[in-house]
Amino acid sequence: MPHFCPSPALTVLRGGLIGALLVLAAPLHAEEAPSDTRWVSDSLTTYVRSGPTDGHRIVGTLKSGQKLALIGTQGNYSQVRGENGDVVWIPTSDLQQVPGQAERLPQLDAEVAQLSDQLKTIDDSWKTRVQGMQETLDSRKAMVDELEARNKALNDQLGEAQSALRDTQARLGDENKQVLMRYMVYGGGIAGAGLLVGLILPALTRGRKRNDRWF
Repeated sequence: MPHFCPSPALTVLRGGLIGALLVLAAPLHAEEAPSDTRWVSDSLTTYVRSGPTDGHRIVGTLKSGQKLALIGTQGNYSQVRGENGDVVWIPTSDLQQVPGQAERLPQLDAEVAQLSDQLKTIDDSWKTRVQGMQETLDSRKAMVDELEARNKALNDQLGEAQSALRDTQARLGDENKQVLMRYMVYGGGIAGAGLLVGLILPALTRGRKRNDRWF
């Protein structure tokens, strides 16, 4: 059974689909999220304040990727509510409208696994198709070989029949010549006997007539 290797085109397709899934996953989450939902940027751990300016005191920190509910925006700050219910102010630049990596990775892993299963199914399907085509080619090659062998055998038989026919025609020609010679010999014999009888009978008749005169 021939060994099947995925084609370079199929490998590129697989990489492209996985890359596209990673790129498109964030916008999909952004569309599904409520308009007032925000996440702390993945690039930092940010401080939060009690008011919308840098002059307000720091009241805590939020970790990157943490989910928040946007309440409002004032200046460069946004007022948000954490999952524990606390309301604080955070620089608007530290917020993003898509989930953080920590939240996206499990779903991305699941989607990548699902895509990998689909690609494996494609691989298996192609292996089956290639195997079927190979078996068809092998079957047709075997049929062609059989037909060629039969054609060779028929050609050999035809050559033998033609040779036998030539031998028979040669023997028939020889027999025809022998029969013709026999006819010629027989005909010559009959003609000679007739000539002989033609010569003897008149002689006998004349001799009998002479003998009759003496009486």
